[in-house]
Amino acid sequence: MRISVLGIISLVVIAEFGAFGQGKKASLPPARKKATVSKAGPIAAPAPSITVPSWLPPDAPYQPAATQFTDLVDTKLDVRFDYAHQYLLGTATLTVHSHFYPQSTLLLDAKGFDIKSIQLVGQKTKPLTYKYDGRQLAVVLDRAYPRDQNYQVRIAYVAKPNELPAGGSEAITSDKGLYFINPLGKEGSKPRQIWTQGETQSSSCWFPTIDHPNQRMTQEITLTVEDKFKTLSNGLLVASRKNSDGTRTDTWRQSLSAAPYLTMLAVGDFAIVPDTWRGKAVEYYVEPKYQSTAKAVFGRTPEMMEFFSKKLGLDFQWEKYAQIAVRDYVSGAMENTTATVHGAAIQATRRELLDVPYET
Repeated sequence: MRISVLGIISLVVIAEFGAFGQGKKASLPPARKKATVSKAGPIAAPAPSITVPSWLPPDAPYQPAATQFTDLVDTKLDVRFDYAHQYLLGTATLTVHSHFYPQSTLLLDAKGFDIKSIQLVGQKTKPLTYKYDGRQLAVVLDRAYPRDQNYQVRIAYVAKPNELPAGGSEAITSDKGLYFINPLGKEGSKPRQIWTQGETQSSSCWFPTIDHPNQRMTQEITLTVEDKFKTLSNGLLVASRKNSDGTRTDTWRQSLSAAPYLTMLAVGDFAIVPDTWRGKAVEYYVEPKYQSTAKAVFGRTPEMMEFFSKKLGLDFQWEKYAQIAVRDYVSGAMENTTATVHGAAIQATRRELLDVPYET
């Protein structure tokens, strides 16, 4: 039985609104009224015992927010891919500042990387020393930086997601962050693709970051890929150039801040079906054979964006909204800011659409 296509799409659309709301400061609660004394009533029944969900450690059901020592401000990534080894070759330039107390060490999450170099970026570039245990990177700064001073660190690295220990959960069956699908083109008709899945803390499997949902950053991602492939990432495509070696370099920039787990990229042979909402680009990325039916599946997205904008009293804030269907996806869908990822099952031919008229 097919799950409800419109239901999935509407859920991820409203999640996009929620992702923007995460960055807003909460208003102060109204002043409390003076308590009144009432007559004693019947004694309440004791509260039921708490059952710890199976996915939480039984000895630590409370999961506090991560302590913040440093705040992300902006992340710039320049990446290319080694299909034969299924590696990502990257350079990350992180703009950060101390959260409260001055910090002389920058602690980053970076799972299973080869670290090539780390530099402090300024008027003069300085090499920095570091300690790395395969999961957390401790960068020793040249001095303690106060909270009112941004600084930049540049890290050259190789990410090796397939060499990480296997993990995952019931909702997201793998946690290696970056996925190569049919990388060498040897699996028959299956398309070659690369895509990411960051929730809950898997973005740090493909770029160094502070991988906690209480961080916020703007971002720019530059990808060099085979010229025949399409790319997708957060924000808007701000530059694209063809290179002499048959590759193309695309740059995507998101100017509104979001948590690191909402960062995404995708590369592959996709057809892009354009749509629009209030002048903003709305796009559907599907395998080419599903191009003619993409709007039958996704076409009510602008209507949903309009409905939720009016219902919530907050217009959709992000620069664009794209949805992409990928092969061998490890979950149902993921509400990355400006670019939702779906599993390939959401695509349908015209014949298949006849079987689910109640959804379209």
